[in-house]
Amino acid sequence: MSAEGIWDLSISTPVGRINVVIELARRAGVLTGTAHGAGENVPLDDITLDGERLAWKQAITKPLRLNLVFSVTLDGDTLTGTSKAGRLPASKVTGRRRAVPAGGHLA
Repeated sequence: MSAEGIWDLSISTPVGRINVVIELARRAGVLTGTAHGAGENVPLDDITLDGERLAWKQAITKPLRLNLVFSVTLDGDTLTGTSKAGRLPASKVTGRRRAVPAGGHLA
């Protein structure tokens, strides 16, 4: 299962829906990534892909300073799962991979 690409995520939190874009790429055999949203770009840490299970951590400062742990299941170009911040209840995460343009390059 491939996780690489640009993903549009929607996170349903107690304070409302948050839209985030994550970019995943494989560099030297290692999955790396960045999240863009709420006016900040943050690296994804501890990215693991085990079959269809994808997990990562990221630290954000907006709207609050939180350390988030994501656990999602990939199904082709969609993903579903949860985001958890410490003792707070888990938030539902859904996402869709953007289509690759005809030239094969991600925009």
